[in-house]
Amino acid sequence: MKYEWRKKEKELYLPATQPAKIDVPPINYFTLKGKGNPNSEAFKESVEALYALSYAIRMLPKKGITPEGYYEYTVFPIEGVWDLDEEGRQLEQLDKDRLVYKLMIRQPEFVTAELFSVAKEVSAKKVSEVLLQSAKFDRIEEGLCVQCMHSGDYDSEPVTFSKMDDFCAANHLTRIDKRHREIYIRDPRKSDPAKLKTVLRYKIK
Repeated sequence: MKYEWRKKEKELYLPATQPAKIDVPPINYFTLKGKGNPNSEAFKESVEALYALSYAIRMLPKKGITPEGYYEYTVFPIEGVWDLDEEGRQLEQLDKDRLVYKLMIRQPEFVTAELFSVAKEVSAKKVSEVLLQSAKFDRIEEGLCVQCMHSGDYDSEPVTFSKMDDFCAANHLTRIDKRHREIYIRDPRKSDPAKLKTVLRYKIK
């Protein structure tokens, strides 16, 4: 039976619209770092590169390669950890050109550094050499966080972050990282902005 992250891991990917604590375990990802406006062509190319690498792994059995421990699964959603550069942090209003990000897409536990190399070889015709060289295979542990499902376009996210901040204050929790994570449950390339679903999450203690 195919592993469906929407059904099996609702706590991570389909949280409530009210903030809650979560302890996020170590997870394998393919990652790409970047900076600048997320509406840029460079950002779009990075997203497409991560999808290409992920589908390369997913489709290996069709190429006669069945990795040890492989199982059928749905490719995970794109995620991003967001920050601002030093100049951007000094501004009163958000300047999207000053954004710094790390895009990623989760991989099943059977994926190894060796399989990542295979995925890059398979994706060579779809992904630029620059992005293939920049892509990394990482294991990331977020630990204790507060998260919440945000509904709607990205520019309205401050409303949800305010709810999360209020939750922290009410529960004696402290945010420990200026960066935050976004998990794009609905592909922004194919969805009405008003109907987007995005998990917002940041680290706490």
